[in-house]
Parts: sequence; C-alpha cells; structure tokens
Amino acid sequence: MKTREMKIMNQGLEDEMEVWGYRPCLWKRILVGVGSACSGGLLLLLLYWLPEWGVKGTCTPTSLRNAHTLLLRTTDEFKQWFRAKVHVMSAPGEKPFDSLDLQSAGQVANGGLGVSTMCEEHHGKLRQAAQIHYFTHHSTKYYWNDVMQNFEFYKGLEDVKMSCVSIHSDHSSGLPKALQDYRRLFFGENEIAVRVPSLFKLLMKEVLNPFYIFQLFSVILWSAEDYYYYATAIVFMSVMSIATSLYTIKKQYVMLHDMVAAHSVVRVSVCRGSKDIEQAMSTDLVPGDVIIIPANGMIMPCDAVLTHGTCIVNESMLTGESVPVTKTSLPTSGEEAARSFNMEEHKRHILFCGTRVIQTRFYAGELVEAVVVRTGFSTEKGQLVRSILHPKPTDFKLYRDAYLFLSCLVGVAGIGFIYTVILSIMNKVPAKTIIIESLDIITITVPPALPAAMTAGIVYAQRRLKRVGIFCISPQRINMCGQLNLVCFDKTGTLTEDGLDLWGVQTAESGRFLPPEADPAKESLVNTVFVACMATCHSLTKIEGELSGDPLDLKMFSATGWILEEPTEEETALHNPIMPTVVRPPKHSVPEANQNNPLTHNMELSELPSCEIGIVRQFPFSSTLQRMSVVVRRLGEKHMKAYMKGAPEVVANLCKQHTVPQSFTETLETYTRQGFRVIALAHRQLESKLSWHKVQSLGRDLIETNMEFIGLIIMQNKIKEETAGVLLELRQANIRTLMVTGDNMLTAISVARDCGMVRAHEKVIIADAAPPKDFHPASITWHYTENPAQTDKDHQTVEINLEDAISDKRVAQPEQNYHFAVTGKAFAVITEHFPQLVQKLVLRATVFARMAPDQKTELVEVLQSIDYTVGMCGDGANDCGALKRAHSGISLSELEASVASPFTSTTSNISCVPHLIREGRAALITSFCVFKFMALYSIIQYLSVTLLYSILSNLGDFQFLFIDIAIILIIAFTMSLNPAWKELVRQRPPSSLISGRLLCSVLTQIVTCLVFQVLAFLLVRQQSWYETWTPQSDACNVSRSSLPHSQNVTSPHDHKNIKNYENTTLFYVSSFQYLAVAIVFSKGKPFRQPSYKNWPFMLSCISLYTFVLLIMLYPVPAIDSFLEIVCVPHDWRVTLVIVAIVNAAVSFVLEILILDIILERLVFRCNQGVNLPTQPPSAGAPQEANDRWASSFLLWLFCRKNKPPRVSYRQLALGLKDHADWPPRSSTVTYAGDLQSHISAPL
Repeated sequence: MKTREMKIMNQGLEDEMEVWGYRPCLWKRILVGVGSACSGGLLLLLLYWLPEWGVKGTCTPTSLRNAHTLLLRTTDEFKQWFRAKVHVMSAPGEKPFDSLDLQSAGQVANGGLGVSTMCEEHHGKLRQAAQIHYFTHHSTKYYWNDVMQNFEFYKGLEDVKMSCVSIHSDHSSGLPKALQDYRRLFFGENEIAVRVPSLFKLLMKEVLNPFYIFQLFSVILWSAEDYYYYATAIVFMSVMSIATSLYTIKKQYVMLHDMVAAHSVVRVSVCRGSKDIEQAMSTDLVPGDVIIIPANGMIMPCDAVLTHGTCIVNESMLTGESVPVTKTSLPTSGEEAARSFNMEEHKRHILFCGTRVIQTRFYAGELVEAVVVRTGFSTEKGQLVRSILHPKPTDFKLYRDAYLFLSCLVGVAGIGFIYTVILSIMNKVPAKTIIIESLDIITITVPPALPAAMTAGIVYAQRRLKRVGIFCISPQRINMCGQLNLVCFDKTGTLTEDGLDLWGVQTAESGRFLPPEADPAKESLVNTVFVACMATCHSLTKIEGELSGDPLDLKMFSATGWILEEPTEEETALHNPIMPTVVRPPKHSVPEANQNNPLTHNMELSELPSCEIGIVRQFPFSSTLQRMSVVVRRLGEKHMKAYMKGAPEVVANLCKQHTVPQSFTETLETYTRQGFRVIALAHRQLESKLSWHKVQSLGRDLIETNMEFIGLIIMQNKIKEETAGVLLELRQANIRTLMVTGDNMLTAISVARDCGMVRAHEKVIIADAAPPKDFHPASITWHYTENPAQTDKDHQTVEINLEDAISDKRVAQPEQNYHFAVTGKAFAVITEHFPQLVQKLVLRATVFARMAPDQKTELVEVLQSIDYTVGMCGDGANDCGALKRAHSGISLSELEASVASPFTSTTSNISCVPHLIREGRAALITSFCVFKFMALYSIIQYLSVTLLYSILSNLGDFQFLFIDIAIILIIAFTMSLNPAWKELVRQRPPSSLISGRLLCSVLTQIVTCLVFQVLAFLLVRQQSWYETWTPQSDACNVSRSSLPHSQNVTSPHDHKNIKNYENTTLFYVSSFQYLAVAIVFSKGKPFRQPSYKNWPFMLSCISLYTFVLLIMLYPVPAIDSFLEIVCVPHDWRVTLVIVAIVNAAVSFVLEILILDIILERLVFRCNQGVNLPTQPPSAGAPQEANDRWASSFLLWLFCRKNKPPRVSYRQLALGLKDHADWPPRSSTVTYAGDLQSHISAPL
C-alpha cells in the first residue's frame, strides 16, 4: 500500500513549500482522454486551471526519490499549487563543491568531450557518473539530496560554510577550467535570463483564463439565439481587452529584459590558478571563480566578495541610495576573519550583481580581485527580478468576496435554470429551446462584462495618480491603499530633510567638555586632533574631479575647509607608494596658525609639523556596528593613528573611560532631546612598529579599542515643512503613524514630538531590553522619558490614538496616552525572548530606532499579523524589503530601486501618502459601486426574464442590446469617473462585499426591484384593455368594449413571443430601475466627489432618462418596431412613469436615509467603537439618550450587540484596556519567563 510522502522544502524561508511525488498512470490518462473528448475539452481546461487535480487525475503517488512529476503547494496564506517535471542529469559528482580527480577530468575535458560526456566515459580513474534528479521552479533549480531525502537548492559559495580566512586561502587562486565546467552543470550559465514569451504563448495563457472561456460560452450561446449584436460587442470588448493586456505584459517583459541585459553578457578577466589570467564571457562564471575588477570599473555580472583592493560602488539599483559606497577587501586576520562568511554580515565587502563599480584602488601593482559567490538568479538582483517575474498574489478581501458573491449569483442562476427547465417541460417546449433558454439564464445572472467594468475604476485612479507624480507598477494595490490604517515612515530623507546641517562641535579635553564651537574651520581648531578626525574619517572619493560620498561625510568634511587629494604615484612617494588618499588644510591656514603659536614662531617653515595626512586603511561604516574608522599617518611622522566616528553610545564604550567626560550622558541627552543628530569622535596612537602591510591585515576589532574620546559633532536634521501637516491629516483620519529609523532613539523621539507623531501631553516609554547574560534571564527595563511640554491633564480631552478604538463607551481614557519606543537591539531581544509581549508592544509603539533593514521588514510582518493594513513610506535606502512586504509601499526615490515598491512618488516628501490613500478609497468605493450595480443589473434582468418565461416570453434581442450596451456599459464605465474626495475623513470604506451594510444595500434594492416588477407585471394583466397580444391588437386606439374576447392566441410568426404587454411593461420598468440603482449606488462624499461633478455620468443618466421617457410617453413607430415594443394606452404609460418615480424614491430612501444615515450611524459605526472625546452634558442629552436606545435596539435586532471585534489589534486593545499592569510602571523590569505578572521588580 503506497502512502503519500510529503516533505517541506525551503523550510523557514519565504518560499517554503510542501512537495509530493507522483509517477504517470496509464489508465488514469486514458480516462482523462476519454473525459476530455466527451466534454469537448472542458475537462482538460479544468485540469489546467487546477494543477492539483491535473496531477492527481493523471498520476499515482510515489516516493520523491522515484517521482517523475512533483506537486508543490506554498505554505503561506495563499496555498498556491504548482506542478513540476523531474529531470535527470549525469555528472561526475553529486554536489557542486565535491572534490574531483581534476587531472583525469581535465584530460577528458581538454580532449574535446566536455563535461556532459565526461560523466559517460570511464577513462582510467574517472569515477562512475552519478544520476542526479532535479526540477526547476520559478527560475530556481532544486536538486535531490540522498542524505536529506529531499530536494534542495544551491545558493553559491556560501553553501560550503567557510570562514573569511578560508576564502583567502582556499578560493583566491581561481578554478581550473574542468572544475568550472563541472560546477556549471549545477549552477547553469551566469545570467538572469528574462525570456520574453512569444505573442502566441501569451495569447494562449490569456485566452485560457476562466473569464474569457465563460465569455466564449456566452458568445456561442447568444449566436445560437441569433443574438449577434451584443455577442459582437462582447467579442470586440474581449479582443480589445486581450490586446491591451498582451501589449502591457509584453512591454513589462521587454522592460525587465532590458533592465537586466546591461550586465548579462560582458567580458571579464578570470584567474586560472598560478596567476594565469584569461578573458572569458561573464555567462561562464561559477561560484569560486576569481575575477579581476578593472581600474575604470564595470557593471558587476555576479555577486563577488573582494579579496584584494578597494572599490567605489554605486548601489542605487539595490538600495535606491545614489551615494557611492566604499567596498573593502575581506579581512584576513583577527576575530572578524575567523567568523563564518555570511552575505548579510559581510555585505560591505561584497560587490553585488547589477551594481556599478565606479573606480578601484590598488596598491603596489596588485590587482583588485574578487571571488564569485553567487551567480544568475541566486544573486541579490536575480532574487529581485525573480520576485517581479513571480510575484505573490494580491491578498485583498474584496477579490475573495467578489468570487464568493459571484458564486452566490451562480447559485441564483442555478435556481433559474431548474425553474426554466421545469416550466418549459410542463409547457412542452422543444428540447433545443429548453437548453438554450436555460443556459441563457446563467449568462444573464453572471455578467460577462463585470471584470472589465470593475477594472475601469482602478485604471482611472492610476491616471489621476500619475497626474500628481505618483507612479504605480501594481494597479491592484490601489484598492489596498483605501484600507490603510497604519503607515510606517522612515525618518531621514522622508520625514526630515535628506541632508544634515552642521550645528556645531563640542570637543573634549582631559575628561571634560569644552564649550561648543559653531565653526570647526576656525584657526584655533585647524591643527587639532578633532578636526584631523573630521577630515579623515569618511568614505569620500573624487569622481571626475568632484567630491562624492555620503551626504553626512560631505557636510562634515566641507565644514573643516580641508582639501582631499587622490595623488599620483610621484606625489605619494613622500609618504609611501601605496598610500591612496591625502587630506590637508588650506595652504593659507597652516602658516597663520603656526605663526600665532609661540612654540613655532622661531622655526623655519620647513621645520613646521606637516598637516598633510595620508589615509592608510579604511574600515567602512557598518550599520550593524554603527561606526567607521580609518588608519592614517601624518606626513613626516613614523607612527600611525586610528580615528573613529559613530553612534555616541558605541564610541563611548570603545574608549578609555577616563577620557569620556562625566557629563557625557547628560550632554548627549540635551542634544538628542532637541532633535539633533550627534556623532562622537575618538582616536588612538598605534604602535610605531606597525608597518603598512601589518595594518592591512589587522582586523578592525584590534584597531577600534582603547580609543581616546575627543568630542561630539552636532548635526541638525530639519523636518520637512510638509511633514507635520501630513501627519496631522493622517491622525485626524484615524490612521496610525509610526517612525522606523536607523537613527538614535532620543533623536527619533524628539523628531516624533516635533512633527506631531507624539503629541505634547503624551508619555513615551522606552523599552530597553537586554539579552540573557551570566545566568540572568533576558529582561526589559521600562524608562519613562521626560515630557518637555507637560500640561495639566485634568482639563484635557484626549482622543485615543488607536485606530478604530475599542470601547463603545464614549469616555476619555487618559491612561491610553502613551507610546512605546523601541530600539532595533531591544526589538530583536523581545522578539526572541518575549514573544508574548511583541504584539502588545507594537499595538502602542510609535518610535522604532536603530532598526536594521531586515528588522523593518520583520516589524511590518508583525503589524500585519495583528490585522493592520500596513503602508510603508521610505526614500528607497535600506527600505526595499519593508516596501515590498507592506500592503502598500511608497518609495520617494526615482531610482531603479523603486522597482521593488508598488508606488513611486516624484515628490520628495510625504504629501504623496494622503493623495494615495484618498485615491485608494475612491477606487475601492468605485469597485463596490460598480460591483453592486453590475450585480443589481444581473438580478433585475434575471427577474424580468424569469417573469416573462412564466408566460413563455422573453426580452427581444434589441431590448437586450439597448439594456446591455446603451445603459449598462455606458453607466458602468462613467460611474467610475468620480475623482477622490478632497480630504481624508475618519471613516474608512468597508473592505468586504460580505459586510452587513453592503449586503443590506444590495438585498433591499433587490427586494425593491422585485416588488415593483411583480407589481407592474400583475397590474398590466388587470387592466381593462389587457388581452393576449396579437398583430391585430391596438390597445392605444380601440376601446376595451370593442375588443373581441376570443383573441388569445399568439401569432404563429412570432415564435419567441416577444411582442406582448407584459414584455413592454417590464422593459420600461426595468430600464428605469437600472438607472435608479446606478444613481443610488454612485455615492460621493466622504470618499469620492459628488456624482453631479462627474459630468460624463450625469450626462449619460440624463440622456438615457430623457430617451426612455420620450419613447414611453411619445412613442416613435420606428423605435417601437426596432425594440419590439407594443403600443399601450397613454394612461398606462403615465401609470408606469408614476411606478418608476415611486420605485426610484423608495430605492433612494432605503439606500440614503435608512442605510447611510440610520443604520450606518446607529449600528455599523457604533459597533466599530470609534472612541470620541468626552463632551460635557448639554441640552442635547435627551437626544443622545434616544440615540443610545435606538442604537441598542438596532444592535440587538441585527445580532451585533456585544459582538467581539473581528480584527486582532482591536481584540488586543480590548484585552489590555482593563489590564492593571499595562503599561508597565516607570523604572520597572520585566524578566523572561515571568509570564503571569509581567512586571517583576522596580529598579
């Protein structure tokens, strides 16, 4: 008995999947073939749409080792199914990094047989070829591992799990050609191959969409009924839709192909051991190859780690940051060199694929070398392209509910189908007519034009966004923006100005601070250690004669007034032939400074100490270490010095304690509370015996220790003028805002207060977490920061800053006026050791400081886990992961990195966020309006046809055509044109079609239309002039008494029985109903502009109303003949006008008065529990009491009384509302494991 063997692939990774093995089954395939032939190919289509059924229907389960076909399912919330075919290849080894008999392999390879035949030949010592099973999924190859008994994929050289030292010792000489060919078997060619599919392939994929298959079915059915006109219109729309879709998809593929083509195939210099260098194509590279980086730079074709030399790199493609980055060689000694090589940890030594090396620096004739680590789709850029080629589906409740709603319509169609069949059989209708009319009910109930109509609103919104400078690469996410209830903002460059201004410096001497100085270029400071540190400790470089680098470094360096030179070999001879960069003060500064110095007054100029400083080695800034350092040597001095700058807390910990002023903490807090960005400087003198070569091999941990503290640089980061206004607008719209930054905690809190994210009267609680140490468990210390603007809370009304607050009692809750602030370090500790507190913390946390890029992404995921709809706004630098992960990512960078973000704004401030949310809300409401209208259109037509079927009649072809094209298509496409409302409101649009208010709206309109259609249908049969219509009938001119009573047979030529009084009556009534529900559903404020400002819609409605009224009150014979309308008395026409007016009035009252005003106010909004400020008792108290009574009754009536909130963050807030120990009290400590009473002890 075979059991289904299931394994988990990529466990713990983003693309984790379950996998089952199958092998072909002959009898199942025969059955499927027979079934497909009998069903006209429908079974094959079903198996194509459902891969799970396709595999299970044609294969039988087997072990993964013996599988021919694999069934894959993602483990995320989407549970997507895929099928993959297993291939087998022969290779001389089982894994890419296996050792081979290179001599024998080389003989075979050099003999012209190549690697593929190398496996098949058995010359001498050559091993038996291994049969390796593999499959390809989403541009990644997975290989069978006999040890794991599972499939795995190879990333690259890092799979070997080696230290940095071993990369230098084992992989720096390059690969022999035979070994390169062998590894290429596993890693394939080094290219990010974006294959542009042929138009035919794209066409087949598009046409086989279930929606187009249903349209094809509808068109065939209508053609069988001779309903050619609407069928032609639908075919025309479909062809246009398919052509537009094909053009867009093809264009995107071509753009993506062109984007990666720049570095797909280039010539590179490859080392082949013993310093042999040969030219090769970049497509031949494999992990382990050693390439030479040319002096004039290149675009990297792979991910490679630098082993010799330094590179200046533009990484804007990956990070969105256009500032050049300095990459240094991988350490060869020290603690860092002994660590295992890690792509993330050592990224400052890695040249990433697609990034541009601007220039290289090499010493004493040495070449700049790099070891290839990853190739193809395994590279950083490859993974980005793969995520674009194979995106995750958009998870939005609207679309899930739309399918559910459509299935309800299909159910209604099923009832109509059965009703029609039974009725037709009872009336002995021919079988062909029964089949056609029964199937026709389905095409009436499920409108084929629905998807096109719903897409229109998104397309219009996308155009409006483009006009205000917001570009979108994922239009479906526009609707998601309408549901955002939380937005995370990066700080620097997003909330604040990108650049920093130097406010001043404060030097330290003998363990105390000197008074702050505004200008470090003043004469008294020029020759100090402090200014020398400012002038040398940076990553600036000259590119085409211009200083380039980090804006902070540029500001600091320019403030010193010094000059940076990258000298020629002749000039560097004074220092050392291998010294790359020299800095010196302006020429006029040195003599003046020294002339004022009595010690040097009598010295010759040539004897003066030189101020020229050469930068010997640079340790680039690391966001993990939060510091950078350089090793320098002053001209004429024998010993070297180390200078360091970084986060003040980090620098102070690496300094000798007696050199750090006692007032360090107080001084730092003084500056950071005012929103200044503070950088600390330190230095040390290195041993004189250290040579340049020794310095090059030292690890930074040996250099960056026992430093002497020399002072602080105070930078001013101004808040952008639009920031405060936008944040206030979002707060007033009940949208929560968070700051996620890499900056200092107190600076971030200060900026949060200044921009209004944290208000003056609100407390900020810093959660300072420490990992377990020396048998002490992990702990969180809760610090309450001082409030700079403390006010009297007794006289304040405070609105809870919690979106959709959780109490339905309208009372102020002062204890809720707090915000948590967390550092990246604390966030990591809390996530690992206090998982039960993470969600509680993020519920009220507003400031996240010192956050690494991956922590920003993790934070977005945590917020999403408690049901927030999260937006992320950043400038592209270090925010790519979070921008991709958020429901709506908005990049303020126009660089290529914005390809990772669904939205890109050309405006460099956050004013784009309210624009986007307003347009999202408008698009979302438009989608609801169109969906409701199309659903009502189907039901109204369904009711008309069902009533007419009862008398063996139907609507005529041209009546269908007039309704479907003249009314429905025009109205559906023009009602989507309402622009967004001019301001954000507190109320948010519903996210679900299956919500109470929307179901009430649709059901009340359905009942209204049903009542008035049945009323008109019955009333017409009660009229004195009514008879079964014949061509001889003339109800307009002949009195009832003169009509013969025997005329109750239908004319034999009208076999469809279209012309009759019931048909005419229902056609008129239903035409008015379509227009009435369109106007009722086309809502404006508070999310869209009023419909009267949508002139195409209003013009269409007025024109159609006028036309229908005219042909009804003043019949035109030609139009009546065309629409197959019969003549009815004028009195009955007036009666129908009255019925239409009453119908419209009832629809309007039910929708606007009952639903939008009464139920919305007393049931739906009240149940959300929006917490409003407490108002003092007033004269309106009796009215409030009445409202409360009515609200309670309606809540009870709608079964919503005391109904718990559905979203997790509201449930959390409700649970914490009465929690006595939350928030924790000031200066208390929470220990890991203390789950019951979170707060264990005061400090």
